[in-house]
Amino acid sequence: MSEPKPPTPTPGDTYKGWLFKWTNYIKGYQRRWFVLSNGLLSYYRTQAEMGHTCRGTINLATANIAVEDSCNFVISNGGAQTYHLKASSEVERQRWITALELAKAKAVHMQAESDDSGDECPAVPPSSGQGGGCRNLEIQSTLRTLGSKVEDLNTCNDLIVKHGSALQRSLSELEALRVSGDMGDKMKQVTERATLFRITSNAMINACRDFLSLAQSHSKRWQKALHSERDQRIRLEETLEQLAKQHNHLERAFRGATVLPSSFSNPALGNKGGVSGKGDASDEDDDNEFFDAMEDPAEFITVPADPKYHRRSGSNVSGFSCETGMDDQSVNFDELSLASNPESPQPLELEPVKQRRTRIPDKPNYYLNLWSIMKNCIGKELSKIPMPVNFNEPLSMLQRLSEDLEYYELLDKAAKCQSSLEQMCYVAAFTVSSYSTTVHRTGKPFNPLLGETFELDRLKDCGYRSLCEQVSHHPPAAAHHALSEKGWTLRQEITLASKFRGKYLSIMPLGSIQCLFDKSENHYSWKKVTTTVHNIIVGKLWIDQSGEIDVVNHKTGDRCHLKFAPYSYFSRDVPRKVTGVVTDKDGKAHYVLSGTWDEKMEFSRIMQSSKGENGTEGKQRTVYQTLKAKEIWKKNPLPEGAENMYFFSSLALTLNEPEDGVAPTDSRRRPDQRMMEEGRWDEANAEKQRLEEKQRIVRREREREAVKAASTPEEGAHPDNYQAMWFEKLDDPASGETLHVYKGGYWEAKEQGSWDACPEIF
Repeated sequence: MSEPKPPTPTPGDTYKGWLFKWTNYIKGYQRRWFVLSNGLLSYYRTQAEMGHTCRGTINLATANIAVEDSCNFVISNGGAQTYHLKASSEVERQRWITALELAKAKAVHMQAESDDSGDECPAVPPSSGQGGGCRNLEIQSTLRTLGSKVEDLNTCNDLIVKHGSALQRSLSELEALRVSGDMGDKMKQVTERATLFRITSNAMINACRDFLSLAQSHSKRWQKALHSERDQRIRLEETLEQLAKQHNHLERAFRGATVLPSSFSNPALGNKGGVSGKGDASDEDDDNEFFDAMEDPAEFITVPADPKYHRRSGSNVSGFSCETGMDDQSVNFDELSLASNPESPQPLELEPVKQRRTRIPDKPNYYLNLWSIMKNCIGKELSKIPMPVNFNEPLSMLQRLSEDLEYYELLDKAAKCQSSLEQMCYVAAFTVSSYSTTVHRTGKPFNPLLGETFELDRLKDCGYRSLCEQVSHHPPAAAHHALSEKGWTLRQEITLASKFRGKYLSIMPLGSIQCLFDKSENHYSWKKVTTTVHNIIVGKLWIDQSGEIDVVNHKTGDRCHLKFAPYSYFSRDVPRKVTGVVTDKDGKAHYVLSGTWDEKMEFSRIMQSSKGENGTEGKQRTVYQTLKAKEIWKKNPLPEGAENMYFFSSLALTLNEPEDGVAPTDSRRRPDQRMMEEGRWDEANAEKQRLEEKQRIVRREREREAVKAASTPEEGAHPDNYQAMWFEKLDDPASGETLHVYKGGYWEAKEQGSWDACPEIF
């Protein structure tokens, strides 16, 4: 050919050359200068027009390339633009086709990448202070370039396979020829196809060379950046370790700096800082409370007391004019009494303690469409919703109530206290400890059947016995009674009110808990706080406790006001924080308690109090000077593998262990609960439905009998003449409440093995 051959097309390079373009039927094909660059094919009348006049441009990302014959091909983007082009030879046409296909593949890849990450990069270049952003943009740009080179290699590979196959066919046909007249045409065809294969191979080689060169040029830079990032990470880890040590040192130095609830001085005031354990705060405001409660200014704070208080007795400092929280006993004696309170030596046990189980079958992993069940339950009472056992844990609510006794040692120590204020600290710690088992327990306990019981006989192990009974079904209510040889009695009646609000579940325990000590005749009572289960539909379930508790000694008038701070994303306080203050009947503060309901509690003796400066909202804060905080309760570690056993504690693992001699109504004998523990969930669901339907039939029969027995039943009344088996409803003169109290007879019936009076509920 008279003109020099254009260079072999290389992926990513600009490709130029002359082609004939169809104009109209009068002028036919006209010679035009075509330029292929950045996925765009443009043409000009002459090369001189490239600087000022472009006659047309087509985007190859959306274009279709079709070959008509040996020299002609068509480029169209769907009808709006169509170029009918003709090359001077088949080899020239193939060079253009190769370049066009490479450019199209690159344009399509770049367009898809731009659609996926178009919003990730800023439209303006980053400032000098955004070195990390510039580096990220550079890396992204390099990765896109390397990605486009890989796409070019893939395209070249496809073309090599295509032209290699065609060349192989031509060679096979050439070998099969026997007529010498056709030899010339076949040789020409083989020569052209060999040329096409060489062109495509050269393009592949050039693309590989470009990719290798680009990768080598960035390899050293990336290695340097990697070493820099590693060094920076090591420096950050060292800095964090130093900060952690400093934080730990400061925390030990200022252990007493505790934020106390603003409503301490008058517990009957409003519950601005969370949902009260007693109140009827609206669930609709829960979200606001969770985020706003911790923003209230602190009205009470504590600071370490002057060291002189550690060396002087109470009589030596009683002459200070400012208010002090001291009693008649000396400071040192009182501190040691509360901190240690050692147990008296126990006689050796002649009878070996029963070995209890330490494992249950692992929880199976069954899939369940949660939303298909929950979408029809919004706004309903949880106890009235039929739930599959997939949401449960293999324990009943009666057994969960018995778990409150896991830290019974606190009550044993409280029974030995000489001071009612000391005793109050232990009772308050016991109140908080009952929530420690709930932090990971997202499973719902089985609703007990009416008349169901659960005994926890730890007389030989721990010195106490416990009995629970379901005394009402609608509303569900359970009565609990525990008696210890160490001189205390615990009784409670809990009714659960729960509402499902779509994104969270609120559980409001109603009723009171009472603790009586034989030696001092002190009578304590308190209520439980609200439990909230978050992320019911989407996300990982997590549990929070929030509200306020007033532990009241009805004999002396002492009071402990505890506040369970609701979780707040914006709070700098430790999560699950609990704070409290112990006061006497005159409102004088004596002890401060602080800690978390899932880990531990500490107490501090108040040595002096004074009025501090005003807070952010003009409220005057009281500053308590306290002695060094000491631990009063710490959570027991979970057993090994607890995450596969419903996060049960060591005590919870033993609650459903089969035992001989228990009542036929005991939760251990409940078949659906037993099947779930053994992993037979389908059978457990069927059995659960059978038991619930049996209970409905018994309830309807009891209501019919009650209506017949009533001479003039009220219209719309809901009669229920059920009488509890082991409990009776009495008025408590100390607290002024009416609750179910244990009337006796259970343990005697167990010794005699006489359960004839027990109803058949399973």
